[in-house]
Amino acid sequence: MKKTLPAALVAAAALTLAACGAAPEEEPEATGEETTAGEETGGESTDFTACLISDEGGWDDASFNESAFNGLTQAEADLGIEVRDAESTDPGQYAANADAMVQAGCSLTVGVGFALEDTIQEVAEANPDLNFALVDSAFSDAEFNPVELDNAKPLLFNTQEAAFLAGYLAAGMTETGTVATYGGQPFPSVTIFMDGFVDGVAAYNEANGTDVQALGWDKEAQNGSMTGDFTNTENGYNTTQQFIADGADIILPVAGPVGSGSLRAAAEHEGVSVIWVDSDGYEQPANADYQQLILTSVLKQIQTAVYDTIDSSVGGEFSAEPYVGTLENGGVGLAPFHDFEDAVPAELQAEIEDLQAQIIAGELEVTSPSAN
Repeated sequence: MKKTLPAALVAAAALTLAACGAAPEEEPEATGEETTAGEETGGESTDFTACLISDEGGWDDASFNESAFNGLTQAEADLGIEVRDAESTDPGQYAANADAMVQAGCSLTVGVGFALEDTIQEVAEANPDLNFALVDSAFSDAEFNPVELDNAKPLLFNTQEAAFLAGYLAAGMTETGTVATYGGQPFPSVTIFMDGFVDGVAAYNEANGTDVQALGWDKEAQNGSMTGDFTNTENGYNTTQQFIADGADIILPVAGPVGSGSLRAAAEHEGVSVIWVDSDGYEQPANADYQQLILTSVLKQIQTAVYDTIDSSVGGEFSAEPYVGTLENGGVGLAPFHDFEDAVPAELQAEIEDLQAQIIAGELEVTSPSAN
């Protein structure tokens, strides 16, 4: 049951700045690896096996795949379970990796990313005796009508709420009056960040009588700058260089490890900073050389969502009810400003804290066509 992107997303894809790489001629073999928990983990051994499949970004993307993997390893250590993981390096591996997990009899298999929706849905429908979960996407039929599966749990995040705060921050911090954002591909889990970001910029302009420009995304048209994938960091570098040439001094890349290209470009220009996504980019070892350029990060607590889903499943309490992370429940948020702590005016920090409180209280609604 292969689904195609809606027309709005197809239009966005047409604006990509670089095309995806060619698919391999032959489908790679599954890369699943098994780790057996026991005394080495400090947990009590069980007959439960939790399995995780990455998208093409891989486990060391300093973003959502890595966060999910940390949830798996935390569960292995705390719960004394067996774990398997399959690190995909190409979309052509998804089906083989999922089949490998099914053949291994995984008690719970978690797919990481919207790109794995079709794969996880198909194996869940074909294996009702096994449980599954999917990060960053719900399930749908060929016409994109919602589908609920008794054995498959969506792990979703209303990241537009936290991205709104990031956009407000960026508008308040820019020295050039121009900020920018781009994505990897026009998936809802990507564009939801971009929707919130441009809305935050607009809210700052309205509140302060300014005219900060947000390049890279048109929320109304649902199209903008896409690099074409989540692996080619050179595309992130080139896209950011163009934004900088157009006057932007704060960039929000929503493209996993491709964002490292933005950090590299920012390092070549005085006064340019980056807002990371998914995890706290400042704390990621892969970004160690560029920490001083990271203004903040738009967080999704994927590690916690994956861990909690495994934990409840081990206890026999698996539920297919979707998890939705919000500012209210702590599932999304802004990371600390780290090296920028003293640079962000106290008044601006107070405004952001007030906006967060308004969103949590339901007094301010941040919308997105991709909201959960």
